[in-house]
Amino acid sequence: MIEAEGLGKDFDGFHAVEDLSIQVRAGEVLALLGPNGAGKTTTVRMLSSLLRPSAGRAIVAGFDVAVSPREVRQRVGLLTEHHGLYTRMRAGEYLSFFGRAYGMPPEVVRRRGEAWIETFGLEEAAQRRLGEYSKGMRQKLALVRALLHEPPVLLLDEPTSAMDPASAHQVRQSIQLLRTERRALIICTHNLMEAEALADRIAIIRSGRLVAVGGAAELKQTFLGDPEMELRLAQAVDGAVGLLPAEAALTSRGSDWIRYRTRDPQAVNPIVLSAMARAGFGVVTLAPVERSLEDVYLRAVGSPAETLL
Repeated sequence: MIEAEGLGKDFDGFHAVEDLSIQVRAGEVLALLGPNGAGKTTTVRMLSSLLRPSAGRAIVAGFDVAVSPREVRQRVGLLTEHHGLYTRMRAGEYLSFFGRAYGMPPEVVRRRGEAWIETFGLEEAAQRRLGEYSKGMRQKLALVRALLHEPPVLLLDEPTSAMDPASAHQVRQSIQLLRTERRALIICTHNLMEAEALADRIAIIRSGRLVAVGGAAELKQTFLGDPEMELRLAQAVDGAVGLLPAEAALTSRGSDWIRYRTRDPQAVNPIVLSAMARAGFGVVTLAPVERSLEDVYLRAVGSPAETLL
């Protein structure tokens, strides 16, 4: 559904994006992460045929973004950081305007618009001018506009920014539903919890180049190493460390707990539990130590100063 190969964009000698290759299948969500200025927005603009690539090629919904830009735009729902809302319009007028631009029948525009407005809880604000909307309400309406023509490809730049927690939850639920409709989605976000919850795969770019791509578990293995387990005992750990099998590498210990790394927890953890039971140690818990996507991100971009929400 989305296939980019060697994609690049130069601005007067500045390489905003270089040699970027990604694929997003129908029914898949890809989260695109990176510091400010990494090239995320430029990538989205190329994939939506708003910018012509300087190098490489991209096929979106079966059309080349450089050769068939009109066909690509008809099949892409785009949510940008700056929405370009017409503040003197009301919601219905705004959606009707874009419906006409897409060549959609007015009745279809009305029906779909009303359904999404209800989904995002904008009914009470529908008769107000858009200039009176809060940032979160504007974000929701811009998302309705992106969904209006039921595009097979969605490119969403910070879809939940400026939203309160309840509204952000609504949007995340809607994104999950959209995936079941066999759309391909790319989400640019700084919200790492959101990326991990929504995305099948995560791509991280730095200085315009792809530095990592894969599922969250795969990236954690690559950048953080083998999973770490924490064993908590009902008594002091004296003697318990010596019971760990060779496949469990001790990483740290406390008065009543042990941490170890293992490549295969499913095979090794039962061995650890059996050894503790035979030696008379009471096990309180055995659980994985949480490893965050933020740690992966900071390793990948090499910039702990980048602040992420």
